Amino acid sequence: MSENVLGEWLDTAAAALGVDAPDGETRKAVLDLARDVAHNVARPGAPLTAFLLGLAVGRGADVHAASGELSRLAIGGE
Repeated sequence: MSENVLGEWLDTAAAALGVDAPDGETRKAVLDLARDVAHNVARPGAPLTAFLLGLAVGRGADVHAASGELSRLAIGGE
């Protein structure tokens, strides 16, 4: 998927949900988290963990701190 198509999709999805589309730095954080979970835990865990991250951010967590913590856990950090 090209970056242009991804950006358009995120804009469309965000508008449908009434939220702002993620900026480039946030996209990278979420994609890095999904990679870490998919490679170190289980592939199906990637979207489910991203969902949990979204719930946490919706409740006020910092997206970068929370995704970093989850990535650390996924790669075996305690």
